[in-house]
Amino acid sequence: MDDGRRCLGAGDRPAEPATADLVVSLGGDGTMLRSVQMLAGAPVPLLGVNVGLLGYLTEVEPPALTAALERFVAGPDAERGDWEIDVRMMLDVVVDRTGSGRQERFMALNEGVLEKQEAGHTVRLLVRIDGEPFTSYAADGFIVATPTGSTAYSFSARGPVVSPRHRALLLTPVSPHMLFDRSLVLDPDETVQVEVIGHRPVALSVDGQRAASLAEGDTVTVSASAASARFVRFGKRRFHQILKTKFGLSDR
Repeated sequence: MDDGRRCLGAGDRPAEPATADLVVSLGGDGTMLRSVQMLAGAPVPLLGVNVGLLGYLTEVEPPALTAALERFVAGPDAERGDWEIDVRMMLDVVVDRTGSGRQERFMALNEGVLEKQEAGHTVRLLVRIDGEPFTSYAADGFIVATPTGSTAYSFSARGPVVSPRHRALLLTPVSPHMLFDRSLVLDPDETVQVEVIGHRPVALSVDGQRAASLAEGDTVTVSASAASARFVRFGKRRFHQILKTKFGLSDR
């Protein structure tokens, strides 16, 4: 940029991403998720350019990129700028291996998912909320999502659609083989722990990327992260109107 600001593309791998003034993500929602992962919680604004299909998280189409960058450089309060930061809740996902004492840590914008690795079988998962047992699930999987992730995998599993302006933890079982098959919406200050209690292996995915393979006794703890994703938005975004447009909903 002419004024000396640093603008990084999602394909770049800077040693210090926090030094950038803006990250531009060229692609679809998957590229946006990878860009958020690249930033690893750094408070850097992210501008999404839709070169994918749905583009639910992106902000502009390719022909509008140059004008969007000019508006960003002009500043949020300038007449030519008129942009704002859309702050999105993220999750901390921590894996504890039984008997090993070691942990693996991840961050998620959409969700953490525990799911079966073997076709034709369910897995058994014990869910605790704030350290107290809630229930055990026999299911194909279990999703812990943010409001941003409520329109992703959780949506496909019949979870609730929640405005991303909220802060909440959404718990949604995937094809549960049990009477209780409803989602739960928890306060963001609550912590969810999921333990593998059956002998069948379980895969952990974070924002659609395989993160770990889990065995009996391993646990995954999910909580609201202190970090947030920060998206550049030009003008006010009305969640229900975006939902209507992206999913092709009609007035009648």
